[in-house]
Amino acid sequence: MTVLTREGTTMSGELAFFELGVQDAARGRRFYESLFGWAFSRGPSGGDGGMITTPNVPGGIHGGDAGASPYLFFRVDDIDAAVARVRELGGSVDGTDVEGDEEVQASYGRFVLCRDDQGSPFGLYQAPKGSATTG
Repeated sequence: MTVLTREGTTMSGELAFFELGVQDAARGRRFYESLFGWAFSRGPSGGDGGMITTPNVPGGIHGGDAGASPYLFFRVDDIDAAVARVRELGGSVDGTDVEGDEEVQASYGRFVLCRDDQGSPFGLYQAPKGSATTG
């Protein structure tokens, strides 16, 4: 779904993936695998995190984030324009260091953690260039 903004640019808003932050990623994998039957594979950041295969929306899991709420990432066609728009609307960008290097971005895309103008967290996601999931 593509939405036309007031400025005439387009941005998607469909749910791209979710991310679970837990203290211990291996323990979290065991829990969610047992609960839902999800399959896990190695993720873009390596380490003990990973990617989650579900029946519908893909996900990820990472450690070192005890008590975190699930993060929802919404797909955009141009992450730089979307970040600028978040700021224009009074939101904030919490971190851009989750994207990784150019090789990681080429494989997994770009993601940024944001907050809306009331402080609620969400993420933006731009699929890798040439990906079947790009606009």
